[in-house]
Amino acid sequence: MHGNRRATPGVFTVRFASCALLATATLLTGCERGSSRGPQESTTGPSGCPAAHARAETAVARAEKTDVSWDGPASGPPAASRKTIVYVAQTMTNPGVAGAAKGVREAARVIGWNVRVIDGGGSPAGIQAAMSDAVALKPSGIVIGGFDPNSTSRQVTRANEERIPLVGWHAVAEPGPSRRPELFTNVTTRVEDVAAISAQWIISRSNGRAGVVLITDSSIPFARNKSELIRTALATCRGVRLLAYENIPIPDASSRTPREISSLLARFGNRWTHSVAINDLYFADAAPAFRAAGENGSGPPFNIGAGDGDPSAFQRINSRQYQAATVPEPLSLQGWQIVDELNRAFSGRPASGYVAPVHIATADNSAGVTAWDPSGYREGYREIWGK
Repeated sequence: MHGNRRATPGVFTVRFASCALLATATLLTGCERGSSRGPQESTTGPSGCPAAHARAETAVARAEKTDVSWDGPASGPPAASRKTIVYVAQTMTNPGVAGAAKGVREAARVIGWNVRVIDGGGSPAGIQAAMSDAVALKPSGIVIGGFDPNSTSRQVTRANEERIPLVGWHAVAEPGPSRRPELFTNVTTRVEDVAAISAQWIISRSNGRAGVVLITDSSIPFARNKSELIRTALATCRGVRLLAYENIPIPDASSRTPREISSLLARFGNRWTHSVAINDLYFADAAPAFRAAGENGSGPPFNIGAGDGDPSAFQRINSRQYQAATVPEPLSLQGWQIVDELNRAFSGRPASGYVAPVHIATADNSAGVTAWDPSGYREGYREIWGK
């Protein structure tokens, strides 16, 4: 049934044009926006959005460029010696969290520090226990890997009192230093940029005519904020309809995503043309359900991950298997940046203020690689540290 859908743009045009004719005479039933268990979708129509589409095409073309050099800090303190840092992970099953941890380990070997990773296992109790263990070790610094510091406020307060610098990765909504909670800095791309470009990719790819499913994890403030920004950006195009807003906690993704995908296919059928998720891992878990329903791996629906760009996401994209694009975090670069930011904290220097630019990876521009990082960051940081 759904396996007979075609990706031809003209088919979408005819379908939406037919809905537009019906809308002038009566209330739609066959082209109505789907119900959602999440927030109410913005009112949209079937006619596309020429101005928003033109802006989207320009932004997407810029983000898909691959000849991007690192434009991070040119100076900083030399490497501090004999430091031990603890990376507290929300869950190491989250590819973004694990990818940033890998970058931290690599950079620590270069700068000459010891690293310990403590896995919170994705549960509030596990994350609190991991943070308690981290503070008890009295390390030189702690990395908050992908969870809300406010969920461990007691442990964060203890670290602040003991003058242990805290650096976040996707810990709060904005990059840079944070006062409440008190973090030396937070390493991330700008969530506004990631949200906007993922929505613009859908607008550009669909010619301003799409039926979209948005998948998030509302238990994580960073992820919830990102999905709300995506929803707002999609609403700038009146021809884009938000069919469903699905809340699937990341720790439950492997068990819940296949069931939800099957249900969504039954509910929306051909109206579902595109998907966007706050993390690529949802599409790994969605693939079996798409395959079982006879969906073509190359779409529709055309799926884009608004983070994190882990190797499995690139593999799905390059093989055209149920994911068409990702907005990858430069995970290795960010691991190196975390180490550099801690080095600045140890030296009494301010945070660097560096924020990596957004990028879109597709099968056409990834050249078969399984990660995205601007070139030159390793050499740049080595020069700063004197390594």
